[in-house]
Amino acid sequence: MKKYTCPMHPQVLKDEPGKCPLCGMALVPVGGASVSHEHTSEHGHSGHSQHGHADENFNKHEGHHTGDFLTRFWISLVITIPILLLSHMIQQWLVFSLAFNGDKYVLLALGTVIYSYGGLPFLKGMIGEVKAKAIGMMTLVAIAISVAYVYSVAVVFGLEGMDFFWELATLIDIMLLGHWMEMRSQMAASRALQSLVALLPNDVTVERGGEAVKIKLEDLQSGETAIIKPGEKIPADGLVLEGLSYINESMLTGESVPVKKEKDGKVIAGSINGDGALKVKVTAVGKDSYLNRVINLVQEAQATKSNTQNLADKVAKWLTFIAIAVGIGTFAYWYASSGDIAFALERMVTVMVTACP
Repeated sequence: MKKYTCPMHPQVLKDEPGKCPLCGMALVPVGGASVSHEHTSEHGHSGHSQHGHADENFNKHEGHHTGDFLTRFWISLVITIPILLLSHMIQQWLVFSLAFNGDKYVLLALGTVIYSYGGLPFLKGMIGEVKAKAIGMMTLVAIAISVAYVYSVAVVFGLEGMDFFWELATLIDIMLLGHWMEMRSQMAASRALQSLVALLPNDVTVERGGEAVKIKLEDLQSGETAIIKPGEKIPADGLVLEGLSYINESMLTGESVPVKKEKDGKVIAGSINGDGALKVKVTAVGKDSYLNRVINLVQEAQATKSNTQNLADKVAKWLTFIAIAVGIGTFAYWYASSGDIAFALERMVTVMVTACP
């Protein structure tokens, strides 16, 4: 039983070679995949063509890589330090002064870098959510940082008010770190899944025409007689025809003590033979094996969102709409009551940035 995975998305495991449903990269055999930090294809995902199920199927981390989020976080964090030092609000809070000719343009340059570099995953995520009609956290974050950035640029070029560059930078830092932690936990589960696939041997010895012949695992057929030497992995589910041994099934069943297997005893693919030699009649290979069913169950569990996740997605969706509505309402109220468009804009931006958790 050979499995294929995506170098960019190890959580994707398929029985046949093909394209990754998340990023379009060619799948490679498990064990031969090298993790790449580059995207070699556009992220057009056919799985989202049916908008009736878009909210359930959309994956906000499509096209993202765990290491990429961490790299963006550290670089953004370094850029955040001078932004904080040049921020007038931070200077007022900490009672110090750091000003020079053109400091606002330096702040603008640093803010532009962190917005375009650190905020890029969220901007791309917003586009994906809008296309999939699955408005969520990515859209909320993207709107918050975009509003803060555009308003701050306007302040630099003459609009009355105080910029939001430090709020922009810290918000991006926090969100990058949070998404990295989330993706790291997903990757840990994916590596555990791949470890199950790695339990199977690449080659197997079978008895054909009275002789022992070594073949590739994918060529093994149900009904053949496999010869299992001491210390080898069991290649497929089967029944013991000859021999006696103790089999380590701990990775599959949780049984800590090796299980005695003799004639007519059942063995499971992926378990490890002890000191004895066995002849096993293969009863299930590939998709029909116990190990493959376990892998499929784990994959289904990973792909299924919990009730908490569904609730969080719904909250993020409505929070996005509420933030936009309240922001517009805030602007309308203050502009109508004071007639000061600059003050009304500042209040609107404050509300929309604050609404992003």
